[in-house]
Amino acid sequence: MSPEVLLAKSRRRRRATMPAPPAMDAPLRARILIVDDDERNAFAAIQALESLGHELVVARSGEEALRRLLVEDYAVILLDLHMPGMDGYETAALIRSRRRSSAIPIVFLTAIFRDEAHVFQAYSAGAVDVVFKPVDPFILRSKVQVLVDLHLKTMEVKRQADYRQWLLDEHDRVKSEKASAERALRRARERQETILSSLPIVFHSRLPDPPYAPLFVSEGVRAITGFDAHRFVDEPEFGLSRVHPDDRAKVVEAIASAVRHGAYSSEYRWQCADGSYRILQDQGVLAPGVEGGHEIFGVMLDVTEARSLEEQLTQARKMETVGQLTGGVAHDFNNLLTVVLGNVDLLGRREEPDAKRQRQLGAIRHAAERGRSLTRQLLAFSRRQHLNPVNLDVNDLIRGFAPLMRQAMGEAVELTLELGEGALCAHVDAAQLETALLNLAVNARDAMDGVGTLAIATETLDAGEVRRLRREGAEGAWIRIRVSDTGVGMPPEILERVFEPFFTTKDVGKGSGLGLSQLYGFVSQSGGFVELESAPGRGTTFELLLPATDAPVAERPAAAEAEEAPTGTERVLAVEDDAAVLALAVDLLQGLGYQVATAVNAPAALELMRAGERFDLVFSDVVMPGGASGVQLAYAAREIDPEVKVLLTSGYVGQIELLSDMEFALIDKPYERADLARKLREVLEAPARAARAPRKAAPRRRAKGSR
Repeated sequence: MSPEVLLAKSRRRRRATMPAPPAMDAPLRARILIVDDDERNAFAAIQALESLGHELVVARSGEEALRRLLVEDYAVILLDLHMPGMDGYETAALIRSRRRSSAIPIVFLTAIFRDEAHVFQAYSAGAVDVVFKPVDPFILRSKVQVLVDLHLKTMEVKRQADYRQWLLDEHDRVKSEKASAERALRRARERQETILSSLPIVFHSRLPDPPYAPLFVSEGVRAITGFDAHRFVDEPEFGLSRVHPDDRAKVVEAIASAVRHGAYSSEYRWQCADGSYRILQDQGVLAPGVEGGHEIFGVMLDVTEARSLEEQLTQARKMETVGQLTGGVAHDFNNLLTVVLGNVDLLGRREEPDAKRQRQLGAIRHAAERGRSLTRQLLAFSRRQHLNPVNLDVNDLIRGFAPLMRQAMGEAVELTLELGEGALCAHVDAAQLETALLNLAVNARDAMDGVGTLAIATETLDAGEVRRLRREGAEGAWIRIRVSDTGVGMPPEILERVFEPFFTTKDVGKGSGLGLSQLYGFVSQSGGFVELESAPGRGTTFELLLPATDAPVAERPAAAEAEEAPTGTERVLAVEDDAAVLALAVDLLQGLGYQVATAVNAPAALELMRAGERFDLVFSDVVMPGGASGVQLAYAAREIDPEVKVLLTSGYVGQIELLSDMEFALIDKPYERADLARKLREVLEAPARAARAPRKAAPRRRAKGSR
């Protein structure tokens, strides 16, 4: 077994056995032990202490209290002095004699022993305080709160100590892994240098003016291209003529930049003598020529194999990560990548008729949209997707969507609708609800093997009926959407896992296991819940329960007709930390006619505005490095220029807690040109803001579990 394999196994074992870090943001709760044989007194103590929010445990005797203290820790013990059998003094003495419970503060409760002798005896038995019955709830709560706070502070100190020890252990682990990684990196660099030293290198010089005619080319060019060196010198335009058409403009611009910047570097595809394309890396510097003037001296490397290895390594890492999640998702993404890469390769290798090229581009676009759909499914089951809820009539949505469900299930499946009377209005995302119904319809079709009946029924439930469905705390009216099929049903072991992400009973390649997880996440994020009934041979019934609303139903927008994207001439500040996304945003904005300035984070954007730059709109990502989010940037920008408009964008807003009344518009990533164009005009043409109170504090990132 190789050292690399042994090292990898050692790392996996170390990660598997490494303790998890202490949950520093988890709220601390204490236990309070109430020892009283009188149920009324115990109940009175519970009523007095319930508002503290801690766990209250009642023991009916001293013996029961001692048994509990053997297995549980308590912040304070409220101990009745007068009890049958073992009284409070004896119980306290035994509590103090045990090491585990000796430090727990004891508060005696008594209605009989009020004289100084008994009080002195109570303190001698280890009590920290004595409270006389009937108990004043305020006094008891105050005394217990002080003792509980001391206990919680002790717990917090211990937790901090555990966390510091965990940090030290983690530091040692990271240091060890860093040393191993550095050794592996050194070995990789040594291998890379060996590979690079064996690659053929071509030295050349050329004129700095178009057509950049070569003056000298070393003989190594034949090993790479199959052409003799004199061919390049005798035919000044020969070298550029063999560059891939899609790369030619880039190469010319790169060589021309040597005159302005003194150097250039370019990587492009070059057609060799056998008709194949090789990837060449060409770089050079501007220097004085031998006979006066200037020349460009450079080297050219064949990096085809190196780039191929890098692509294979990148692809292997991606597939390993996806494979750890699920084979089903890996299968789907492999299909998408095959479609995209295959069509791109076809488009790049030969000229195609316009119709065929459009079909290939359409296939690429369809695959990309499927990839976006999978990403939204991943966000859906984690309840981190960005929803666009509206007030809609559930019955109208189902009626309008029924033809598409019938088409998806096929003619052999009968779809029946039993919709409740009147309007059943809910505040949900219409597209997500349609997707949920379609997922259920497709799953039902597969469960029925393409033949059977799918019934969809709706009705209104009151809060009492919902609470009977094991949903305590439900208030108001609810809408139930019942989807039942006549399929094979599911056994209990499948029912227990049906909503798990990536779990599927379908064959490989026939399901990602995300459909029901997406449904569950969407319904939960919408404030509802899902009930499921199924048994082998009896079909399956899903019940989607959503909170009803009395708000008026919003009109659903009609299908948008193809039209030219609206343009503008305003000045826009684009803020994005990802260079590729920023470049795309700039291209789209400039293509729509806007004047664009850029910044890579919030501090850089605010620096431009404070320097006097005037912008009509700030177009910013939400989640960015640099200590400030896009939301904070928006508020700060409004502070500098109250009239500036703001449009935020994000592909994942789960890491930022947005204010529910946030006044800034948001467009999801990935966005398309037409959608961005319409959103920009909507924001820019919106009425000016009315005068308002001083700006609220910008929303900040909050640690999980904070209040």
